[in-house]
Amino acid sequence: MAIADDLKKTLTDPTPLYFAAGTADLAVQQAKKVPGLIEQLRAEAPARIEAVKNTDPKIVQDKAREAQEAVAAKFAEVLTAIDPKKLGESAQDLALRGVGVAAEYAVRAKETYDKVAEHGEQAVRTWRGEVSEEIVDIAVAVEPKQERQPEQEAAQEPAVADFSADEKPAARRSAARKNNVKKAAVVAGDES
Repeated sequence: MAIADDLKKTLTDPTPLYFAAGTADLAVQQAKKVPGLIEQLRAEAPARIEAVKNTDPKIVQDKAREAQEAVAAKFAEVLTAIDPKKLGESAQDLALRGVGVAAEYAVRAKETYDKVAEHGEQAVRTWRGEVSEEIVDIAVAVEPKQERQPEQEAAQEPAVADFSADEKPAARRSAARKNNVKKAAVVAGDES
């Protein structure tokens, strides 16, 4: 039964749907920013193209050659510094660090998933036009208790008042008689 219960819980959990709604809502928000970015690129493009046209190819080649020499020197330095004994210890240390980093990323992924699902739930409420629970909670906390209206108090008084044993049956009988008279009139009206 535990498997069936887990399956039922999984299939009835709305969190993945809220995650999808949250993702869609965030995508729409980001898509709304695209026209502004396109306009910015259109404005900056001529200046960037002009800068590329005015760049001397020899200067670019010299910078690339310097970067290549620096990388080659650093690589040679690393190769000479490798000790086979330390390499094994470093591999174990790196593996343990990798497990720790993977666990940390799993926790971050779960937190992000929950945040997006919560955003999706809020987006669904907004799409439906529902009031946020938080706003309702705040309103309940802020609003003072309303005083009872006189009509409500009058309706509650007969139930609270003490009646003697003689008065209770009389009140009930008169109501019962009125109902019977009404029923008889309705039945008589249906027969004709």
